[in-house]
Amino acid sequence: MNKQRTNALWQLLVLVALAAAVALTLAWPQLPFARREAEPVEVSVILRSADGSAWANARLGMEQAAGQLRAEVRIVTLTADNDAAEQAGLMQYEAQRGADALVVIPAGGLPAGPGAPVITLESAGGAASVCPDNEALGRALAEAALEDAPAGPVLLVDSVPGSAGVSARLAAAKAALEEAGARVEEAAPRGQAALETVLAETGAAAVLLFEPAATEAAAAAKDKLGLAPALYGAGSTGPIAAALERGTLSASAVWSDFAAGYLAVEGAVRIARGESWQPQTLDFSILRGEDIYEPDNQKLLFPVAS
Repeated sequence: MNKQRTNALWQLLVLVALAAAVALTLAWPQLPFARREAEPVEVSVILRSADGSAWANARLGMEQAAGQLRAEVRIVTLTADNDAAEQAGLMQYEAQRGADALVVIPAGGLPAGPGAPVITLESAGGAASVCPDNEALGRALAEAALEDAPAGPVLLVDSVPGSAGVSARLAAAKAALEEAGARVEEAAPRGQAALETVLAETGAAAVLLFEPAATEAAAAAKDKLGLAPALYGAGSTGPIAAALERGTLSASAVWSDFAAGYLAVEGAVRIARGESWQPQTLDFSILRGEDIYEPDNQKLLFPVAS
């Protein structure tokens, strides 16, 4: 009799445990802390251009970070390149739409209180930033041009005057060139046609460009028009690597766009979850055409997400 009672008691305990497990399984998604753990972080990435192709490698890094950190990434482009007012409006809209954090390549000053934490690429700002040391990059680019001893003025192209990062690169390059006794000129063309006109009419021996879109556009213009000035740019996109290989571009300041994209989304996710995260300074190198075949540089120029 005692054995039968013991067996019945164990069966009852098993049934109670099973019932509790079923109840907990049904109730778990409704618990606030469980919802926070289960729901991915929504990250809106707002570019400063209408065409996102120059950020393709960065997007690979963003997508890998999103997959590893349970995040959803939404890429937003502008209707007109470098329209700071439109970008500010999109930041407000994306925050109101429900984005937990924003990753922004600033076209100008950031709006106050957009409604979600902001990680910036290219320029310092927001809650944290992921970018190279822009002053050091500008100086290094100027030094690369000086190494080639240009026999004439050096033209600095200010393609995004609203970008603090691009402006810092240009200012540092100008200071380094003037310290070396070079003659410096500046131009601020808007769009491909204006840039082609500036390059066709300049008497400069060397032209410095400080961001990927302008570097790509200048290389395309030089090939198209058979222009003479030596070009020195910034960025590690496919077209820039091809221009280095052809010799159209004398040198480019390059960094890992893949790492930049990954770190930006990682920072956005960590900050949205209330975790600590420190700003990241990206290493950069000055590459010439003969450098692009080195294995480490191939990985830098042509990353593959894993």
